[in-house]
Amino acid sequence: MEIKILGAHNCESESSKLISLLIDDVLAIDAGGITSSLSFEAQQKIKGVLLTHHHYDHVRDIPTIAMNLFLRGARITIYSTSMAYDAVITHLLDDKLYPDFHQRPRHNPTLRFSIIEPHKDELIEGYSVLAVPVNHSISAVGYQITSADGKVVFYTGDTGPGLASCWRHVSPQLLIIEVTASDRYKEEMAKSGHLTPSLLREELTSFREIKGYLPKVVIVHMEPAQEKEIAAEIAAVERDLGGSITLAYEGMELKL
Repeated sequence: MEIKILGAHNCESESSKLISLLIDDVLAIDAGGITSSLSFEAQQKIKGVLLTHHHYDHVRDIPTIAMNLFLRGARITIYSTSMAYDAVITHLLDDKLYPDFHQRPRHNPTLRFSIIEPHKDELIEGYSVLAVPVNHSISAVGYQITSADGKVVFYTGDTGPGLASCWRHVSPQLLIIEVTASDRYKEEMAKSGHLTPSLLREELTSFREIKGYLPKVVIVHMEPAQEKEIAAEIAAVERDLGGSITLAYEGMELKL
């Protein structure tokens, strides 16, 4: 399994892109930085996009990839919870803000939507996909992706503290998890459903107590202006726990 970090941040600039992951060139998770990161040819290789939730930085490129594929006669399936589906259809593809590509072309639409049910394994493009609820400010899920050869990654999407119930349903070799801000903002982040380094320490400690091991950890969704501070605090967490914790960056490639 090859995983590419298309976007690793929560803000976009010349050097940072909104969150998006790509697995083996065919399955994307979240759509913050798909079209700004990939050629038209690479976009056409993607068969499905999994959405963790409907905040804008995670769904922004659904309309833009739809336009690109529509003009090239290609199609793609968007997998999401019913709440995320309703938000995307109502606010992004309402034929006012942007065309309703889930209805165009009329007899074979560019976008197909498939509703994901939490805690129910789905076979998607040859991968076993399990959606697991996480703690965010709105309804959100993380995704455990298992390849045919048994490689397993779990991406939390945006989440705050209190993941013990989530950990009981996943067993990843690689954990991709958010840390949005430094510990200076610990209280605010916890209230808004995000993590800081010390909050991450608590969640990883919980993971190890429940699962009996600690997977390799990669951090995403950082606030770029705080990234150096986050990195220093994460280094302390890594030393305390004795595991591997790395901050992601745009274009980072991971292999399982």
